[in-house]
Amino acid sequence: MSLYRIGVDVGGTNTDAAILDITAADTPGRGVLSSHKASTTPDITSGIEAAIRAVLAGSAVDQRRVLSVTIGTTHFINALVEADTRRLSRVAVVRLCGPFTRQIPPFSDFPAGLRRILDGGVYYLDGGLEIDGREIAPLDHEQIRQAARDIVASGVKAVALVGIFAPLDHAGIHEETCKRIILEEAPGLDVVCSHDIGPPGLLERENATILNAAILRTAHKVTRGFQRAMARLKLACPLYLSQNDGTLIDADGAADYPIKTFASGPTNSMTGAAFLAGLDKVKTVVADPSGPPEGDSVEPQVLVVDIGGTTTDVCALLPSGFPRQAPGFVEVGGVRTAFSMPEVVSIGLGGGSKVMTDSDSGEVAVGPGSVGHFLTSQAMVFGGPTLTTTDVVVASGKAQFGDAALIKDVPVSTVDRARRKIKTMLGGVIEQMKVSAAPVHVLLVGGGALLVTEGLDGVEKCIQPIHQGAANAVGAAIGKISGEVDVIEILEGRDEKAVVAATCKKAFDLAIQKGAAPEDVRIVEVNKMPLQYVDNGAMRIQVRAVGKLSVPENPVFPPESANTVEEEEEEKEAAKESVPDALEPTTKPSLKVDLETYRPSVTNGVWYVSEVDLELISTGCGVLGTGGGGPTHHEFLKSLQALRTSEKGRMRIISPKALKDDDFVCFGSWYGTPSVINERIAGGTEIPAGIDAVTKIVGNKSLDGIFIDEIGGGNGLSVFPTGVHYDIPVIDGDGMGRAYPTMYQETLSVYGHPLAPCALADARGNVSVVMNTDTPIRLERFLRTAAIELGLGCAVCARPLPGSAIKAHGVPNTLSHAWYLGRAVHMARRKKSSYIDAIFDVCAGKLLFTGKIIDVRRYVGGGYTMGSVLLAPLADEDRDPDAKDAGSGVRHMLIPFQNEYLYAALTDSEGSEKNQEVICTVPDLISILGQDGEAIGSQDLRYGLRVNVIALPAHPLWKTEKGMPVGGPKAFGLDMPFVGVGEYTEPRSVIDEFGA
Repeated sequence: MSLYRIGVDVGGTNTDAAILDITAADTPGRGVLSSHKASTTPDITSGIEAAIRAVLAGSAVDQRRVLSVTIGTTHFINALVEADTRRLSRVAVVRLCGPFTRQIPPFSDFPAGLRRILDGGVYYLDGGLEIDGREIAPLDHEQIRQAARDIVASGVKAVALVGIFAPLDHAGIHEETCKRIILEEAPGLDVVCSHDIGPPGLLERENATILNAAILRTAHKVTRGFQRAMARLKLACPLYLSQNDGTLIDADGAADYPIKTFASGPTNSMTGAAFLAGLDKVKTVVADPSGPPEGDSVEPQVLVVDIGGTTTDVCALLPSGFPRQAPGFVEVGGVRTAFSMPEVVSIGLGGGSKVMTDSDSGEVAVGPGSVGHFLTSQAMVFGGPTLTTTDVVVASGKAQFGDAALIKDVPVSTVDRARRKIKTMLGGVIEQMKVSAAPVHVLLVGGGALLVTEGLDGVEKCIQPIHQGAANAVGAAIGKISGEVDVIEILEGRDEKAVVAATCKKAFDLAIQKGAAPEDVRIVEVNKMPLQYVDNGAMRIQVRAVGKLSVPENPVFPPESANTVEEEEEEKEAAKESVPDALEPTTKPSLKVDLETYRPSVTNGVWYVSEVDLELISTGCGVLGTGGGGPTHHEFLKSLQALRTSEKGRMRIISPKALKDDDFVCFGSWYGTPSVINERIAGGTEIPAGIDAVTKIVGNKSLDGIFIDEIGGGNGLSVFPTGVHYDIPVIDGDGMGRAYPTMYQETLSVYGHPLAPCALADARGNVSVVMNTDTPIRLERFLRTAAIELGLGCAVCARPLPGSAIKAHGVPNTLSHAWYLGRAVHMARRKKSSYIDAIFDVCAGKLLFTGKIIDVRRYVGGGYTMGSVLLAPLADEDRDPDAKDAGSGVRHMLIPFQNEYLYAALTDSEGSEKNQEVICTVPDLISILGQDGEAIGSQDLRYGLRVNVIALPAHPLWKTEKGMPVGGPKAFGLDMPFVGVGEYTEPRSVIDEFGA
């Protein structure tokens, strides 16, 4: 008995539909009975209806036997991208946070116009959890009811409910309870809980929850439209929508969580191509599937190459059959979120790409310009004036289009060079997306697939699947159900394998509960990530189980007249309002200035910090972070907030040279694990509380300035809000010149200046002070013990010191250094020139290696995230022109880390110790930079990333008999001599250069 599934994929230009007989999936045609391409209609729904009607007619099936319809569409978020006020609701944000999170209010990084449309106020309520499950504060029921009444009174109807560590609250004791109380008090509100939307990382999860709440009303309306269309088609089966990760969500779920469906198109194409090629057998994994193959496995790696009219998109398929996911963050409507998205690399090569010849050298260039949709009027074979890649393929006799006689005058040499160029471009992007040394199988789809006329270098097999033109609709039709679990477990005293197995069982059961066939469910992804700076074995475990939609054993087919959705009158929409600044970014101020002519504001030896300065310093602090110090984005937002809400002139920097010897200089930075600091965002009172405690103990003097503990990473920016709070200047310098994992690895401590009394403080008013210790190492142990009790996210404030100490043993001008490095990277990015050259124009340094990450190993030791990263060299043609002298030959590079990168060594492809040639060690700075010039922290290293490794000389204070034992290799238990990369040159001073 035949049973059918229908898939629809809605693109910007075309709507594709396909119908499959799932009982014939093992036949050569893979069960595809009919497919259809229709123009996408403005209302979306009528185009979908027309496409489904066409495949039903084309297949002539008994449509009562259709088990499901799946739609992949971006329609839900078009209202966000277009900032369409008619389709967006204002959103009130309710944070369950106790005294925390005030330092970064909701909407902080929203584009200006979108924030104006959506911002419905914020309510900070008691609640939230610590990383280990303890309550920050119990829920206050009356407080919640009052907030609900206030929201109703304000006229807002949508609520984003965000609790600290809500994704780990599997019992639902906070967000779900709060939602129930709100709806009891105000039944007319739409409430979206953040734990249903995203993983830990409060700001990104909150942003997505706000966006979801804003489009909820539109999503329900659109979904009802889809259901009415199915009723008109007399289809009584379930309706599903494709999610961003390629799995399915039922129509009611999609109406409640529309934000999860905004980018399903690329995933549908990739999974559809894999299915059509017969590669849909799901494998079980026991480790990170994006990692390298183990043992002697020769399982091929599969890349999908989708060649369109203008671009070629390439994606790597994991053993699970799903695309490899991109790292980092995804912007939706200009808003930063943390959704799982396919990693797709695009190049400007397609069937309509223009082919140009240099009249002097005869060299041929292909793309990125394209005739696009005008191929049939612009290409030479169709009588047009433009030589395109399609013309080249026809001229070489590999395809028949148009009139070949029209291109008989194109020189053979041009055709040959263009063909070689096309082959080189495809080979380069395939090499870039390879995830291992295993043989490569390419699935070739898209209308421009005709460009591949011969074998590709490095590709063992090239497959053009049947029905490849409908791969996206087929991908929608065969979508699977997933069960995902994301937990943080304390492994101390427990069997790790048993904990992981229990987590896998939860994911397995969840997939079945959501509709997956039990016999088909497989665990396809297991990620284990030790948490930094903790020593109780805390580990974040992410498990994903997927399975096909279950088929009823005895399906009951509805009568032909089944129609359960009543037609409703379409509301007449008002004219769309124009919002010119809808997508204007509020966190990228440098885009509004010419960086070549931009001058910081320096008057009488005082540098008055601007938003542009903060952005440049943020990028530079990442470079100086040497893999540690935590991400800079949150500290950048805190500093922006402090600057925008303070009186003009309160945020300022002075040179260490401006200090008097008896000036009283304080310290204050963040201490704990980034996993907490990025979720339990600071309240803003922590650092001042710590400073007040230690200044009271040493003698209540007035403060004359604040000095940075470590310039590297987020802590390099943490002093700016504190300087504004006390109205004191920030001193241009720090105690490390980089980032280090412990408090005592500061030059001031190394040279005898005491750290104690030293305070830890949190936003609840808890302050712990270590009065004195026999060694700096014991101080670190005391601080770590107290930090665990305070939730592993607190302020640390060392003893204030006199100006004479800062001038003698601080590392000077490091804020200036960060500013110049940031400016160099941003200018190179804008000019599309080498950021490596730009960085070395700022300071001495060396490019150590250019390559691709092929292995990352992590484990917890002594409270730190330890591990190593192994890099392989790139192929010559794939290497950046400025990196030709790095990573030459076949040598690999190994970089061990303890939060920060410890040394860099050339080695063999296994990373074995006996073949290592160490070329740089701490205390010199080793940084790994991505293709955009931004630093990649040790927590963000991931298989397949293309990177440059640079090294910068450390300050001479680290290279003495006192400095080397604390900051050199022996400090990290490494039995090796120091290897440096040159002489340190003191950074230029922004104050000196621009104050003249």
